[in-house]
Amino acid sequence: MSAPPAAGLLSVEAARDAVLAVTEPVGTESITPGDALGRVTAETVSGRVSLPPWPNSAMDGYAIRAADTAGATETEPIELRVIGDIAAGAAPDVTVEQGTAARIATGARMPAGADAVVPVESTTPLDADGRPGPRGRDATGPVPSACLVHEPVEPSGSVRDEGSDLKAGATLLQAGTAMTAAAVALVAGAGVDRLVVHRLPRVAVLATGDEVRAPGEPLGPAGIPDANGPGLRALVTAAGAEPIDLGIAKDDVDDVLARLRTALTDGADALIVSGGVSVGPYDVVKTAIETIGQIDLWRVAVQPGKPFAFGTAQRPGGGAPVLLFGLPGNPVSSAVTFELFVRPAIRALAGRRELLRPADRGVLGEPVSKSQGRRAFIRVEADRDETGAPIRDGRGRVPVHLAGGQGSHVISALAAADALAVIPEADDSLPAGSEVALWWLDRA
Repeated sequence: MSAPPAAGLLSVEAARDAVLAVTEPVGTESITPGDALGRVTAETVSGRVSLPPWPNSAMDGYAIRAADTAGATETEPIELRVIGDIAAGAAPDVTVEQGTAARIATGARMPAGADAVVPVESTTPLDADGRPGPRGRDATGPVPSACLVHEPVEPSGSVRDEGSDLKAGATLLQAGTAMTAAAVALVAGAGVDRLVVHRLPRVAVLATGDEVRAPGEPLGPAGIPDANGPGLRALVTAAGAEPIDLGIAKDDVDDVLARLRTALTDGADALIVSGGVSVGPYDVVKTAIETIGQIDLWRVAVQPGKPFAFGTAQRPGGGAPVLLFGLPGNPVSSAVTFELFVRPAIRALAGRRELLRPADRGVLGEPVSKSQGRRAFIRVEADRDETGAPIRDGRGRVPVHLAGGQGSHVISALAAADALAVIPEADDSLPAGSEVALWWLDRA
């Protein structure tokens, strides 16, 4: 039984459930299959044609009547007269009758009368004078006058029957399916020219802090480069949404408010603000969120990332509320809280069914420690073999090692990490060799 979170702090599950409880999928649009990669279906997709739409050859060879090849052997082949040539994409213009064959290409439609295909490798071509060519030559060049078949063929041999993959009208994809390259090929191959998907969620990202400078700007005596803005926008894109850059706001509530209101007016589905959600004298984000909407939860029992805020604002023109996220200013804390709370919400906005990463099992290579009553998400690297695949022990667990320093400011360890190792609230420390849950992170 897991220990409760530290006093006054929400558990990870309670915070995530609260976020998802008010998250509704965004609207839909109709697009072509070629534009659908990464999108999520909003309706069931059914095939318009059967796959294949007609019987076709699975091999280069000769379309035949299977009965004509009965008794054929290597030394006593059956001779068939070749009456035509059928290319892929061409309608057959011959009918195969007893004692005849038609040369046929892979994927070409079967001609009338034929019920099987003999592969070219099992034949010998004959010219007009009955002279044999090379046994099993490729099926190119002039069409032979006849061919010798050296083995019997069963009915339907090397033939793809109509609808053997899918029947017209069959369900291809359920609503909520993320479109992979294979799914794009499936719907296009089944004759679907448009499908209804959820539009990409629009997620605005605002960095805050008087000390924060855009990449490339002079830092001056006390400035730091902005890692959160570019990093969070990259995470938004990887999660399946369209990022909106709100720039960098000063530690001034009016500056923050003006940028957030612009994003609301421009149709953002969610707003992410990094920095300014703690309790310092310059932390104005909580006030700004409460001005445009309401805060539903604040402070979660995680490490790193305790000062996390979430709320909602009314959408201009009505509809589902706009999600408001206040993330910590330290880059690692910001990335971890995004992973725990924002990424599942973006996937829910996009209409996905699978919101969380599947959990794996790992074994710590070093001892770790954390704050009491908080669940820690340690940045780790996996041991890998020469092919790059994670190594697993005899129990299927992946040995992992700390990716670097675990401070909430150590971006280098976050960039090196393969996964987050989860240390429960009840364990203030764990020795090397302890089993932990692993959340794999995206790798390029």
